[in-house]
Amino acid sequence: MAQNESLSFVLGIVGTVSIFTAGLTMAVGSIGPALGEGKSVAQALSSIAQQPDAANTITRTLFVGLAFIESVAIYCFVIALILLFANPFWNYVVGAIAKAGA
Repeated sequence: MAQNESLSFVLGIVGTVSIFTAGLTMAVGSIGPALGEGKSVAQALSSIAQQPDAANTITRTLFVGLAFIESVAIYCFVIALILLFANPFWNYVVGAIAKAGA
């Protein structure tokens, strides 16, 4: 029974660390792209103000760049979802608990 309780404790630790890591991933993974997008838009607006004739080219290039910047935040979101819902460590610990109980 003591081994089963210790495995349950480990399961709780794995769950806690997974949730904390998913939150940290989203926090750090969204700050960088947000700052990058803000700087990109500010620079594009400044460029359009200086050369209004090139507004179409600048805008097109801006949107392509914003898509690349936003992909970093999307990747962090996918990693956070994997940590929360498809965590391989979670399955390993659950399997170990089932083995110990059997």
